[in-house]
Amino acid sequence: MLNFIQKAEFQENPLRMVYDFLETEKKAEESEHYNEMRFVGYAMEMSYDTARIITSDPYKRAVGGLPKGSFLVMLPDKLDGIPPHFTLLRVEDVAPTPLSQQVQQTYFELHKKSMPEIDRWTQSELQWGALNTTVLGMFYPDIENSEELAFSGDVNTVVSAHRYRIYSPDQKLLDLIVNGTVRKERQISIGDLRMTECRLPFANVSPHNVSAQISVRDFQGFRTAMFGKTRLGKSNVVKLLAEAVIKATDEKRDVGQLIFDINGEYANDNPQDGNISIRSKYSERCQVYALNPREGADYAKQLKLNFYEQPDSGLSILKSFLTQANKTSDYIKSFMSVELPNVEDIPHMEQSPKRRSIRKIQIYWAILHSAGFKADESRLSRLGGKVGEAPFGYDPHFKKTLREKAYSNADQEVPNTPKNLSELLNELRVIDSFRKENPGDKELKSSGGKDYFDIDDVAMLEFLFPKQGRSGTVILRPFIIYHSMSAGDFQKEILDLIDAGQTVILDLGNATDEVRRYFSDMLSRAVFNNQEKKFISNNLSEHFVQLYFEEAHNLFPRDNKEFTDVYSRFAKEGAKFHIGMVYSTQSPSTISQELLAQTENFFVGHLSSQDEVRSLERVQIAYEGLGSEIMRSKTPGYMRMLTFSHRFVVPIQAYKFE
Repeated sequence: MLNFIQKAEFQENPLRMVYDFLETEKKAEESEHYNEMRFVGYAMEMSYDTARIITSDPYKRAVGGLPKGSFLVMLPDKLDGIPPHFTLLRVEDVAPTPLSQQVQQTYFELHKKSMPEIDRWTQSELQWGALNTTVLGMFYPDIENSEELAFSGDVNTVVSAHRYRIYSPDQKLLDLIVNGTVRKERQISIGDLRMTECRLPFANVSPHNVSAQISVRDFQGFRTAMFGKTRLGKSNVVKLLAEAVIKATDEKRDVGQLIFDINGEYANDNPQDGNISIRSKYSERCQVYALNPREGADYAKQLKLNFYEQPDSGLSILKSFLTQANKTSDYIKSFMSVELPNVEDIPHMEQSPKRRSIRKIQIYWAILHSAGFKADESRLSRLGGKVGEAPFGYDPHFKKTLREKAYSNADQEVPNTPKNLSELLNELRVIDSFRKENPGDKELKSSGGKDYFDIDDVAMLEFLFPKQGRSGTVILRPFIIYHSMSAGDFQKEILDLIDAGQTVILDLGNATDEVRRYFSDMLSRAVFNNQEKKFISNNLSEHFVQLYFEEAHNLFPRDNKEFTDVYSRFAKEGAKFHIGMVYSTQSPSTISQELLAQTENFFVGHLSSQDEVRSLERVQIAYEGLGSEIMRSKTPGYMRMLTFSHRFVVPIQAYKFE
């Protein structure tokens, strides 16, 4: 009666199958159908973290083998009066038994004498062995809701080893182990459970077919890492995740996505590899922006750059163009060595460095203007004008006495301070002429005794106003084709599409690293600022943004002690602002430890370096002990998955996106 009441209490709990499982095992044992049993052995030695089990070859054959990394369940010999539960084990390695030395001696003698047959008694003795396993945790009914499943990463107690029996889970139990803790909302299958790279059946027993589920909720506002060597399935899994978001939000459209596509594989089909793109499969939910649209890609909008509005990135791109053009003159090399400050860093500076930084940006603007790059001067005049901060404007704030002396030297009347780019260019020309003609004049020093122009300022001025016979800013004119003064408007277009639940793909194929970094930085900041504004105005509701970064090691800083860049802010504040990110790279060690420590979801393929495996184990303890399998397996799509819902790593064969 007590057992009946116990079973009735947990009738609606997923762990009800434990009762059925044990009942099936009991019937098979009583009827001597041992080949139908899932029993594999007994516990020989127990601790809170590990278990050593004793098993035998017939048991292994009956369940299709016990490969390294496979899951086992450990149950008390009786569940009388106890809620249904089991401890989950993972096979680590073969272990010695108390008779290991004698067994080795027997083998030695047998081979030495080349005996063709082994007597039944000796054969029975030699079939026994032991395995070391790791305790992953315990499945049990939720204490507050008897219909819900709970999982803990530890066990409540350990009793004598002889009280436990070890089983290889059947298909239902395996499904519970792999998917039982996954959130029910927005579930989708991403692959099949695959315990080993080797797929040869053992003893002609095929492994159970269990589909691995994920919940899109585990990726909304969370960080997801894709690690593994190239051509082994990282991009394929990214496509599956992007597809899962599109499918799960088909009605509500509450998740927008932005994919930085550096190889064009998400925006364009590749018939040669038989690959279909996200855009092609879900054309009504996707919009492509391309820097260099492919032939026939009429679905893509042209992507242009605005070199004015992000001076640090814009100058980096210009330098990359000049490098490709093989410009080697000394004054050009000096210009290419200049580093401009980030616009967002300037408000945090002291007054004097702030003014000098703004002046550098203004000289850079004058260079662009001189080269013929058009600008929306009304919009540009507002740059830097955040709350509590004045915009940069066009006035370099030269002191009055310097202006008077310089304009007098040029036989011109002192005009009003510059109000546009043309007036700024003229002001710099007059001041630079005075600088060159009067290098030691005291007016060329600030009140603190510093030179008005440091080495970077001089390099830009020499490029802006070159000596006779030099080209100067004319060499930048071929790059005007990449510029548009209204290019910043596509930011608003993209943000509006993301807010509408669309997937935006930036096709950056054939672009330089600097161009990719430019768009990544610019749009990442735009997304972050847009979500932050929503948060401040209490308008976030249930809308999320997912960002996808390929070759993340080229974007994310490896060591950033201040953690002020936008990617570090994604790591620390992304969840609060409903920003999720998926980043892919071949090497965990190349990613900021701050970002890795904040990452919740992992998909790990083949890594060939012990250093990379150790780096992964340091930031995610769930991968401890799996290093050798990660380094040995090279099958495309074979991943060790860990999501926010999962408490332990699940090996899967990801489906192919097709």
